[in-house]
Amino acid sequence: MTSEGSNTTAITLRTPVKDDGFRLHQLVAECPPLDPNSIYCNLLQCSHFAETGVAAEKDGDLVGFISGYIPPQQPETVFVWQVAVHEKGRGQGLAKRMLKEIVGRDACKNVTHMETTITEDNEASWALFRSFARDMGAELTYHEHFEKETHFGGKHDSEFLLRIGPFTKPA
Repeated sequence: MTSEGSNTTAITLRTPVKDDGFRLHQLVAECPPLDPNSIYCNLLQCSHFAETGVAAEKDGDLVGFISGYIPPQQPETVFVWQVAVHEKGRGQGLAKRMLKEIVGRDACKNVTHMETTITEDNEASWALFRSFARDMGAELTYHEHFEKETHFGGKHDSEFLLRIGPFTKPA
């Protein structure tokens, strides 16, 4: 668990617990343009995938969350499913702190790469992951992964798969 001060109160990072599931569902709803998942999915993110996720709290409120997992076929990779930062947590580098928190966890001790998918127009996410790659001294590559018509039936923009790595973590 880590915390960092701001103008008012510190934001604390911690491993999610199942009681965060409904709060995560509410946070995502307050962070457009994020795609909402079912509450049940959020409960699983906070329990089954807790070791590769991070919850950020400020004054008892959930102000940030990253859900992720290590794909079974890629034990060296952590896949970041979703990054949510409430307006109360923005402008403090919180998203990048949460990414670094995850790769520093024991569950990620063998992780040398990070992957995520991002739509072409999500400038904030592109900037976040480019900055993370720079900080980690790692290469960032990407290609179209889920295509608008083929995979989303024209109902969602194409998603690009970003891959960052290899990187090493501080001892």
